[in-house]
Amino acid sequence: MTPITRRSLLASAGIGAAGVGLGAGGYLLGADTAEAVEGEGTGSVPFYGEHQAGIDTPAQDRLHFAAFDIVDEDPKALKELLEEWSLAASEMTAGEMIGDVNNLEPAPPDDTGETVGLAPSSLTVTFGFGPGLFVKPGLGLAAKRPAALKPIPPLPADELNELESGGDLCVQACSDDPQVAFHAVRNLARIGRGTVVMRWSQLGFGRTATTSRSQDTPRNLMGMKDGTANIRAEDTEAMSRFVWVGNEGPGWMKGGTYMVTRRIRMLLEIWDRSPLEDQELTIGRHKYSGAPLGGTDEFEPLPLDKEEGGKPVIPVDSHVRLASARENDSERILRRGYSFTDGVDESLGELEAGLFFIAFQRDPEKQFVAIQRRLGMSDALNEYIKHVGSAVFAVPPGAKPGGYIGETLLG
Repeated sequence: MTPITRRSLLASAGIGAAGVGLGAGGYLLGADTAEAVEGEGTGSVPFYGEHQAGIDTPAQDRLHFAAFDIVDEDPKALKELLEEWSLAASEMTAGEMIGDVNNLEPAPPDDTGETVGLAPSSLTVTFGFGPGLFVKPGLGLAAKRPAALKPIPPLPADELNELESGGDLCVQACSDDPQVAFHAVRNLARIGRGTVVMRWSQLGFGRTATTSRSQDTPRNLMGMKDGTANIRAEDTEAMSRFVWVGNEGPGWMKGGTYMVTRRIRMLLEIWDRSPLEDQELTIGRHKYSGAPLGGTDEFEPLPLDKEEGGKPVIPVDSHVRLASARENDSERILRRGYSFTDGVDESLGELEAGLFFIAFQRDPEKQFVAIQRRLGMSDALNEYIKHVGSAVFAVPPGAKPGGYIGETLLG
């Protein structure tokens, strides 16, 4: 089948460089200028490659994340699902319609259609396997479960909701257009019907980390610069040391990584009533410049040994100190989180908002869990946050054209 792009579909409907087109209901079908239509092919990220996209890809502005549980334990059904998901993801990330758009059979179309006329907007789709996948008796994958893939243990200050935690499979869709990210998860969930069921999902906006040197440090909902010391994709030595799985095995995970997600509710009303000095002492950085306390530039090293008046300039319970590599046996993680808001907490009448934390690493126990234990016990930030959701997934390496994600495991 010859792929049909969203742009070519518009052209076949009579929308050319001279003007724009209207749908049956009178609404604009996609771009409203010839220039926008002509630029439709820009901003695409290849789906196939050595590693899955959406890890070291420059972080996009929007997220739709979903976790799924297996309901059909037939190994053939899982293989077919991953094949279909990979093909659909490769089409969507290239700005193409899913499946056969010329199918005239009396059945729903293969693609739900809400991205017709939209650019791919740097869409990436990343797949992961949760610990539960490997304990399904029918799948027979127990012997292939990586030693590093195990549920995140109870951690200090956890207030987890099981309805927002766990999952056998995950899909992370990131894009600079929220409708493109939503479309990806919606269509993959549709393809998976009968094999998987969605367990939970999370929309995110406003990246809270910098994954490339080309990006400025963003701010989180507390107004603080976030991710100043994050690993960048250009730091190939750090990526190899802290993110990509090497020869430690199993073989099917080489070139992959492990993803940890945490849904972190921010108690913004309490934070907003705190004096600026208290906010800065809690984090360990100046709020507006992002510079560490005692410094003037965002990117200068943390003065962890500096004292004034007999007290550390960076408080011993500050977030940046406790999260620093020096305080964690030099361990680091690649952060890729997003802000979220989900309306109002009806019991408190306060914003239901915060950080959907995503981190990639070679060994969750050695990296994320060890760091979070220290933070959970002593971090001054705990007064203003609650960890309400948690999950961990093995993210296998990328696929070759014609192959599929997970082929190294199932093939």
